[in-house]
Amino acid sequence: MIGLIIIGDEILSGRRQDKHLSKAIELLSERGMAVSWVRYVGDEPERITADLRHALDSGDVVFSFGGIGATPDDHTRACAGKATGRELVLHPQARALILDRCKVLAEQDGKPFEPDSADTQRRLQMGFFPVGADIIPNPYNQIPGFTLEGRVHFLPGFPVMAWPMMAWALDELHADLHGQGQLAEKAVVVYGAIESVLTPLMVEVESRYAPVKVFSLPSVDHPVHGRHIELGVKGGAQEVEEAFAYLQQGLLKLGAKTGPILVRNQG
Repeated sequence: MIGLIIIGDEILSGRRQDKHLSKAIELLSERGMAVSWVRYVGDEPERITADLRHALDSGDVVFSFGGIGATPDDHTRACAGKATGRELVLHPQARALILDRCKVLAEQDGKPFEPDSADTQRRLQMGFFPVGADIIPNPYNQIPGFTLEGRVHFLPGFPVMAWPMMAWALDELHADLHGQGQLAEKAVVVYGAIESVLTPLMVEVESRYAPVKVFSLPSVDHPVHGRHIELGVKGGAQEVEEAFAYLQQGLLKLGAKTGPILVRNQG
């Protein structure tokens, strides 16, 4: 499964709108993969540590967005250390990349590069990762992210950096998973129905065709269909066809009035 952890008080307070979830869905879909779960957490070290510990224990591929900078409200690197029980050390590749970046910035400002300056040392803090971490390259400004256990990935909160870094991790570290999350989805519009009447049929379809999932999306004021329920199934392509045929037979027995059939692919 693929999980996301999105970190930052600014998301929870509404000062910024999260863009990572929709982009992650897009990046995964392009590779035949899909998001299984998402967690939002503020800048609270205990909460972040607990969510990272869950990610590490889950066996899932997880992308954590945000909090890997070097300001007082950036806790993710320290929390990753606590979650793994490992100390933070300056990663040698990260050190070289950050120093190169500092040198470029100094040249752009027409100033001498001072590797021992307070500013450079603060920037180097961004290269302290838990022992055993590997870096994730950052094509935007060369300040890397990092990965633990080859499947829990730590990215910046800035979309311009995080999204190409996520794409790199998916292609370079998880190419074997491409196509494994591809799902088919088939639904039908049911007019004037009540969910409680349809529930026994939904339960029967899920029981008979597991692991296919049944979904029900009611609407009371749709501009075209008015009050209706979009009732469908999702899962593997062959299983979906069989389950949907059974669903249609059940609706026919119930005397339900149905409309258009909707077909989608996920991942």
